[in-house]
Order: sequence, then C-alpha cells, then structure tokens
Amino acid sequence: MNWSLEQLRQFVTTADCGSFSGAARLLGKAQSAVSTAIGLLEADLNIELFDRSRRNAQLTDAGQVLLLEARELLRQAEALDNRARALSSGSEAKLAIALDEALPYAATSTLLREIATRFPDLELTLLNGTATEVAAYVEDERVNIAFHFVRGVLPSSFDQKHVGAVPQGVFVAIDHPLAQLETVQRKDLVKYRQIVMHAEDVHEEIHSPRIWRADSFYSIAEMVADDLGWAILPVNVGMDDTYDKPLRQVHCPTLALSALSVRMLWRQGWMPTQTVQWVQARYEELLGQIDA
Repeated sequence: MNWSLEQLRQFVTTADCGSFSGAARLLGKAQSAVSTAIGLLEADLNIELFDRSRRNAQLTDAGQVLLLEARELLRQAEALDNRARALSSGSEAKLAIALDEALPYAATSTLLREIATRFPDLELTLLNGTATEVAAYVEDERVNIAFHFVRGVLPSSFDQKHVGAVPQGVFVAIDHPLAQLETVQRKDLVKYRQIVMHAEDVHEEIHSPRIWRADSFYSIAEMVADDLGWAILPVNVGMDDTYDKPLRQVHCPTLALSALSVRMLWRQGWMPTQTVQWVQARYEELLGQIDA
C-alpha cells in the first residue's frame, strides 16, 4: 500500500470537478501531475477509477465506491490533524464533570451544547448524582470537577469556587390543604409532615414535629406529589412537570428562604485548566440568567 493522502485528495477533487484540468486548476498543479498521481493511485489499488474513454473524468463503478471510502479517510485525517493542533496548543484531550442532579437543566443543557461547539474534539464524561455523590466522585478522582448545591463544610482535600445560586420555595401537592391557602404561616406548616434533605453534618431547618428524610431532591419531590408531606425544594425541581401529580409553590413569607448556593469543587492541588475556567465562568453566567 504505497498510495498517499495527497493522491486521495487529487482523486476526490477530480471526481468533484469532473475533469483532470479542473482539478489541476483548483489544486494549483499541472494537469499532467494530477493525471500521473491518479494513475499511480490506480496502479497501487489495482483498480481503474476513471473511464478514460470518455471526454470528461467519469468515475467507473469501482471508482464511485472507492470515492466514498476516500472521502471518509480524508475526513478522519482532518479530524486527527485538528485534534493534534488542539492538544499541541494546550487544550485537554479529556474532561470528566459530575453534576448535581437537582441543578437547573436549562442551564446545564445550554452549557453542554456550547461545550460541544467550542471544544469539538474534547472527550467529555458526565456523571450525575446527589450533592454528596458528586463530591465523592471528585474525591475518588472519577471526575476532574463537580458542580453541586452547597451541603455543609467541605473537607480540606477540596478546593471550591462559588458559581451561583438557585431560588427555593415551599412546595406541596396541588390538592394538599396548604395549597388552598393564600398565605401560609408557620403555624400551618407544623400541622403536616415535612420532608427534608438528608446529608451528613448538615442540619436542615425543621418546621414540623413530624419529619421524613431523603438524600435526593427529586425523591423528596416525588413524595410530596404522593401527598406524603411538604418540602422546601429548589424552584426548578418543584416546577418540574414529570411527577404523577403537579406540585404547587405556596406563599410563605415568614420563612424568608435564601437561594441555594452552587459551587464548583475540585481536589486540592489540581489547577483548573483553561477549558475548566471557561466552563466555570459560562456556567456561572447561565445560572445567573436562570435566577434572573
């Protein structure tokens, strides 16, 4: 196999132009050079690519088949060249990110689409989980970075950066007695079971003498939809339309709920790369748009 990519380019260009002279003009070569290169390619392949009994460069049946193969080989060669240039300029070959499952999907999906466009050769791995799980993925070095809701103090083995906040509210099933009230007071909340987020070393604010706990905001929301109690949820989780029964956010001004802080975390000693810095800055912008 002595043929080259340059011969394949001349073959494809000739097929596209329909003539050796047209290909020569486009490639800036002498017509005889193009004709010779394709003749050598035919000899190496032991296949006649063009029917030279005709006036124009018309492909043979075998030539039409091999043209498809040639186009694909040239595409792969260009992809390899692009990736090599990206790597030589300092871009990562791979990046692994863990995402808190409860983060706003609108921001996350936009981020992923933009990563695909901005870093087309990046090999990206995404893991999802609860806030505790995604921190563990970083600790175990399964991912480089994670975005999650702040759940207490991080161990000293992590570094972190605040990237935004997500509003939260009090949610009940649409037919829950609290949903019928124009304004909900604390004295109303104590009458019904509260379902709270469970996390080690994090003390959630309790407003009811009856408590259930779960480690996933979406699991909590499902239980709220099943009339098992009320909960304080990120607004994007409470407004999700995939539950068996819609949830309703009730007006409870006396709770004065602050927004849930979102952070990016990574193992201490690892320096965020330029790609990671762009991902962090862009996600911060997108979360700000959601909050607004």
